[in-house]
Amino acid sequence: MASKRDLKKDIDYLVSEVVSDCYTYMLINGDKKRDDAIAIIQSILDTRFELIHRIKHPAKKDDRKAVKAHYREIQKDALKAIDEHFTKLSELTK
Repeated sequence: MASKRDLKKDIDYLVSEVVSDCYTYMLINGDKKRDDAIAIIQSILDTRFELIHRIKHPAKKDDRKAVKAHYREIQKDALKAIDEHFTKLSELTK
């Protein structure tokens, strides 16, 4: 298992990439679908806050296997959320 610190850094990096791409989209396209891009940014930030909260507060601290499973689930959820938000952004660019 990676450390909690590294997991938080990875989530922050991936979220910043989504936000950066959204701002780039808004810069290139102007006001066209600006509200949709802002909605993607708000959604990914809400997801980030939820994931960080889950990292800081594991369910069962005394059971090592449960804790490892908890952090693996967070990793999977983070990657899934990032992929979904990149997919939404790519649909806007069509």
